[in-house]
Amino acid sequence: MEYKLNDIVEMKKEHPCHLSKQWRIIRMGADIRIKCLGCDSSVLMPRREFEKKVKKIIPVSESEES
Repeated sequence: MEYKLNDIVEMKKEHPCHLSKQWRIIRMGADIRIKCLGCDSSVLMPRREFEKKVKKIIPVSESEES
């Protein structure tokens, strides 16, 4: 899978806040930090774990970046 900073990802499991399954990627490196779109909490996890838990990627369109 290819993903980049600010992409929206849908995880396999819902966040405990029960508001959203969608997260925004806010940091990338050996670890990836994602932010819940429902409650704004963030989680840092190793890249390998992230890749196992992600269901699909919703890329940021060019128009949303401008």
